[in-house]
Amino acid sequence: MTQEAFADRCGFARTYMSRVETGGANPSLDALQTFATALGMPLSELFAGI
Repeated sequence: MTQEAFADRCGFARTYMSRVETGGANPSLDALQTFATALGMPLSELFAGI
């Protein structure tokens, strides 16, 4: 999935997603939940193995 497609799925601007990906922005817990939902997984799975 492209960054743009994922941003669209999440309802965020592509530029915001780019900043998150490169460490230029720190997503809120609400944004992380949105990412997990868009990926079809529980939020806890995003942190598995950290």
